[in-house]
Amino acid sequence: MSGTSAVVGRGVVLAWDHQIALRASDFEIPAGALTALIGPNGSGKSTLLHAIAGLLEPVAGRLSVTIRSPRHRAIAYVLQSTTVNDTMPVTVRETVLMGRFAQLGMFVPARRSDRERCMHAMERLRISDLRDRHLDELSGGQRQRVFIAQGLVQEADILLLDEPITGLDLVSKDIIDEVLRQERAGGTTVVVSTHDLSEAAEADHVLLLGGEVVASGPPTDVLTAPALTRAYGIPLTTLENGAVVLDDPHHLPAQKRHIHFDRTGHADHPE
Repeated sequence: MSGTSAVVGRGVVLAWDHQIALRASDFEIPAGALTALIGPNGSGKSTLLHAIAGLLEPVAGRLSVTIRSPRHRAIAYVLQSTTVNDTMPVTVRETVLMGRFAQLGMFVPARRSDRERCMHAMERLRISDLRDRHLDELSGGQRQRVFIAQGLVQEADILLLDEPITGLDLVSKDIIDEVLRQERAGGTTVVVSTHDLSEAAEADHVLLLGGEVVASGPPTDVLTAPALTRAYGIPLTTLENGAVVLDDPHHLPAQKRHIHFDRTGHADHPE
């Protein structure tokens, strides 16, 4: 990490249709790091991503985004594949190439260099063999990899992803995880929203949300029992093997508790 901040929020308040989604919060997202946004449903994760992407203006406070160079695009935003119309009559290759429109313009023909960038992104996501297939012929994991490839070809300073691996097959999860870490290693600021505490525990930086930014910092400082209890509004249980159990109805009914991650090195005993 460079020690500088890619995103800085001071007193940021966000709202949808006059309903407050994120109460006044201060936070920073370090440049060149992988940051995880974690919290229950309705905690403000997607809303914050929209604001960072410039799709939603804060109703109060200041949100600033820093880019490395005027030659770079500031932000690429990859939505959940379930929110994208995957029945459009376009191929995988055409979908990935759409990521170059920001540089080219809608009606400028793609150059050879643009096509080469797209092929490279497809190879990284291991979908080059699918390039002539239509989106509705793909599995959920394959579609998500297509949209992440579309995000990569934008060559942005900041890559935002809304729950990129939720509900995907193990192969797609591993491929996406590897690519995101490669992007981070190359200097890209990667911001990922997730419901999975074990995924957040592997990030460089974490923002824990619960209608506001409850805590931020390294995973070992943020993913503690008191902070998680405050964010989720429910108690945690520590099992004999040291695993933390979070009775989060988003995942499973309370009688079928979900073990999110091994407590050792990531969370304290409840106080």
